[in-house]
Amino acid sequence: MKRIIASILLIAVLVTGMMATLTGCDFGKKTAKDFVMPEGGYDGSAVTITFYHTMGAALTSILTDAIGEFNKLYPNITVEHKSYGDYDALLAQISTEITAGNQPILAYCYPDHVATYNVAGAVQSLDVFVNSTIVEKHANGETEETIGYTQDQLNDFISAYYAEGLSYGDGKMYSVALAKSTEVLYYNVDALKAAGVVDADGNVAPPTTWEEVEAACIKLKAWDPNCIPLGYDSESNWFITMCEQYGSPYTSATGDNFLFDNDTNKSFIKEFREWYQNKLVTTKELSGGYTSDLFTGNSSRATEGSEAAKGTRCYMCIGSTGGATYQRPATNAANANGYDFEVGIAPIPQVNTSAPKVISQGPSLCVFKKDNAQEVLASWLFAKFLTTNVQYQARVSESNGYVPVMKSVQNDPLYQEFLSAIDPATGKENLTKYITAYAVRVAIEQAENCYTSPAFNGSSVARIQVGYLVQQCFVIASNDGLDAAINKAFSDCVAECKYQIGQ
Repeated sequence: MKRIIASILLIAVLVTGMMATLTGCDFGKKTAKDFVMPEGGYDGSAVTITFYHTMGAALTSILTDAIGEFNKLYPNITVEHKSYGDYDALLAQISTEITAGNQPILAYCYPDHVATYNVAGAVQSLDVFVNSTIVEKHANGETEETIGYTQDQLNDFISAYYAEGLSYGDGKMYSVALAKSTEVLYYNVDALKAAGVVDADGNVAPPTTWEEVEAACIKLKAWDPNCIPLGYDSESNWFITMCEQYGSPYTSATGDNFLFDNDTNKSFIKEFREWYQNKLVTTKELSGGYTSDLFTGNSSRATEGSEAAKGTRCYMCIGSTGGATYQRPATNAANANGYDFEVGIAPIPQVNTSAPKVISQGPSLCVFKKDNAQEVLASWLFAKFLTTNVQYQARVSESNGYVPVMKSVQNDPLYQEFLSAIDPATGKENLTKYITAYAVRVAIEQAENCYTSPAFNGSSVARIQVGYLVQQCFVIASNDGLDAAINKAFSDCVAECKYQIGQ
């Protein structure tokens, strides 16, 4: 576990250190100036844009088709793209290329990444594009387009997703949401029913608050003493989400950046630490692998010594909608539905169900500065195409459980057919499709409850460190001196965050 965390921290340290060095050298000579909109917009000239992402084979195939459609409108814009597998690799690659001024023109990003790139001033703010009213004809001669988003398109955006692009502390927009996932509660319907986690009518009642979670865990533990009832895949997400749900400070993009050392946060950490000590809950790192393996009973991919390898089960699991297919139980011909158990999916538990908060994840797009204005503008036109094209947005959602950023995609007949797979009568013959559609539907219901944490140089460090903080506090074995130990863990965590960014 510590080796994994150390490797992630090393990437963050190297990237942050690299960017800090750049601010004190001649990097400015290599950085292009801010974009100035050409009179008349895109002039039809031949340009090539480079696009870095993390897509696997399925999404790359969808992207290839989208590029073909885009080229019907803009035949002289060539899109060259490359996948770097995961976000850490992508961050490291782009950060290295920024030092030489040869970064791509367009890339997948998280807000933390953009904040890091912006230490070197490498990211182009998008306001000049978004607000442009220039109208130009497409190459087909039949259609035309406003360079910026129209008011209808702005209204069509899921507002919480759009707001992410403005989370950098200076009022400017540096990224635009492409596809989003969130966290949901996966639960074993059969187990909850057997353990008595039901309503007055005897129907399974997944918990909606953290108090109800604890009660459900106690019932499940009594029913199966060898289980760990709840698994939470991301320690960092759990901590940050609880800050949001309690309205307790976490970080700030301006002023004092690291605000999470406070009594409210220590209180919920103490409570959940007790759950962990009583074996009511575990997490990815503490269990030795994704808790979806505990949920599905899949020990085939479990690492040696992990809870999953030991055969431990959990009956509730909080994880990403983007990983919905990993929550799929094994086939079992002995059961009526053909699978080990029935999967239910619900919104994550809340502190206050009247003011729900759930994390927003998944890729956004950022545009990097370049000297060729037509190249920069072409990259924006492609980014806009991907965010507003119904077919592309729908296909991505169907493929990986992400939510389209435009509300109108939900009205597309083919996409509605996909979403209808949440009906067992139409979906259970293909359980993978059923679970993906079910997760997307729940994510859509939560979309306007999504939050985005402040993005600044050091926000990625804070995210990693609070995940480590959760682990440190949970494994404190003795109640003797517990408050002092937790106080020290919090203060050390803040100190480490400041050290990582040179404060």
